[in-house]
Amino acid sequence: MNLPNILTLSRIVMIPVFVAIFYMPVEWRYMVSAAIFALAGATDWLDGYLARKLDQSTPFGAFLDPVADKLMVAVALTVLVEEYHSVVLTLPAVIIIGREIVISALREWMAEIGSRASVAVSYIGKVKTTAQVVAIIMLLAFPPGVSWAYAGVSLLYVAAALTLWSMVLYLRAAWPDLFPSAESTRAVERAD
Repeated sequence: MNLPNILTLSRIVMIPVFVAIFYMPVEWRYMVSAAIFALAGATDWLDGYLARKLDQSTPFGAFLDPVADKLMVAVALTVLVEEYHSVVLTLPAVIIIGREIVISALREWMAEIGSRASVAVSYIGKVKTTAQVVAIIMLLAFPPGVSWAYAGVSLLYVAAALTLWSMVLYLRAAWPDLFPSAESTRAVERAD
């Protein structure tokens, strides 16, 4: 167990604390839950940086890091959907969570067939993640109806659009493996 892995595990430990604070019947719950989410985002960046800088990348860390990220984002979006009770917020949340499920399944399947490299993380994914984290922090920090919350919803739509775009890029990269042409299928059958 090294420092990057401990930071990754800390994000998972933060989830129940985050949820408990978000549902406390106090006004400061918004800012504190936003701060916890921001801290989780900072540890996400820091654990990756330290793993590379200290040459402490591990298979466990490579597995756990995206799990911790997806759990934190899905939980935050879920509590926000419940808090806002609005299709306006629910739609981008469903797009973001749904995309994560699709891409996780695609990566797993591609790894099984030995084509993991063809669906590596792209630059657009990093921009999407940044927009998503900033939007969620804004939405958590203020109660529904506050102007900053509306700005957060707008940014969440930007994140959802980038999410769809990055999903299209992943699917396009995986397309030859998902739908091999009839000619290459016949060639494989002849080779057998």
